[in-house]
Amino acid sequence: MKNKSLIAFLLLSLSFTACKDDKLAPVSPNAVKPTAVTEALPHDTDDPSIWIHPTDPSKSIIVGTDKDSDGGLYAFDLNGKILKKSIPLKRPNNVDIAYGLLIDGKKVDVAVTTEREENKIRIFSLPDLTPIDNGGIPVFEGEAQRDPMGIALYTRPSDKKIFAIVGRKTGPSGSYLWQYELSGSGKNATAKVVRKFGTYSGKKEIEAIAVDNELGTVLYCDEQVGIRKYKADPALNDNKELAFFGQKDFKADHEGIAIYKKTDSTGYILVSNQQANSFMVYPREGAKGNPNSYPLLAEVPTSTIECDGADVTSVNLGGPYKNGLFVAMSNGMTFHYYAWDLIQKRIDEAKK
Repeated sequence: MKNKSLIAFLLLSLSFTACKDDKLAPVSPNAVKPTAVTEALPHDTDDPSIWIHPTDPSKSIIVGTDKDSDGGLYAFDLNGKILKKSIPLKRPNNVDIAYGLLIDGKKVDVAVTTEREENKIRIFSLPDLTPIDNGGIPVFEGEAQRDPMGIALYTRPSDKKIFAIVGRKTGPSGSYLWQYELSGSGKNATAKVVRKFGTYSGKKEIEAIAVDNELGTVLYCDEQVGIRKYKADPALNDNKELAFFGQKDFKADHEGIAIYKKTDSTGYILVSNQQANSFMVYPREGAKGNPNSYPLLAEVPTSTIECDGADVTSVNLGGPYKNGLFVAMSNGMTFHYYAWDLIQKRIDEAKK
């Protein structure tokens, strides 16, 4: 009870502080209330990712970052209880998950996170959170501007090869993002650069990145400017920007991106409107007849405060999550879980 009381106090305090800041909005009175809130982490939550258990989805876990010089990855169950912590990491920022990376002849599910103070990405096997990267893989080598922050994993449908798309605190337009092909060498995972791409406005930073495996696209937030879309497969040798949307919909920062998949090609793109404590919702498939046009469908107010990162699944996880789970970071060192039905209800109401 003490921990729950402390979390509630912190959230209330932060909400009050937000009211006094011109740049921040209080949590809306009609905000969607979380189905569950995780146990608090020691430092500063930033980004979650959902791992689906292969035989029993009710045993799926949420992997989230604790962003500090003595931080790490944490695994939570579907009630928000901490199950495990990784080895200590120096300011892990974002995290993403992929299935079936071939390591030493075996398929291994992996969580990959950026370790900002070490200029590395770190790779862990799941669900045990064991490091399998021989101490980490340097990124943006040879660059003056490194500081890795955002990450998203792309699994190419044709051959199941896995790629990590990595963003940084700042960098040159046109090659801000670097894409790495992940593979195995003995018992360890390795990575090699296969692509550099990504327009950058120079306004703030690129942190939130998401990949749509089925549609073969990558979306990323050029903070305070908009959401950009590219093809995800490096073999296409196509670095042309496909879409640039959400430019006038946000209070300030465009943050975490989550993709809810109704079918292989339909669903929703949810993007954190950070300073408004809400999520902006766009059609995953684009406008009718134009897959690169993204009209705003809804703004969903949530109980998260200044959300950085989010993830979502449409898989039936059991209990309240029969139509999926939406998870989002919140100030107060926690992640909020929302039964998807709560989000869908608000989207449907906005369509009326």
